[in-house]
Amino acid sequence: MTIRTRKLFGTIALLVLVVVWSLMGMTIAQTPWLANSGLLQAIFYVVAGLGWVLPAMPIISWMSRPDRQV
Repeated sequence: MTIRTRKLFGTIALLVLVVVWSLMGMTIAQTPWLANSGLLQAIFYVVAGLGWVLPAMPIISWMSRPDRQV
């Protein structure tokens, strides 16, 4: 697979990841036990805001691998 194709699939995967992550985050943020506590909200938003980076890192490293020499 060429780097150009990997970048296309990787971009689509990252977009899907961000959309799904944000929808899950919005769903969890509306739960009553979280909505009633300011401290839990702060912790949740920090974790949810930075948490998508961990699953994105392998996708980005896969996208940036150089092509195999034939």
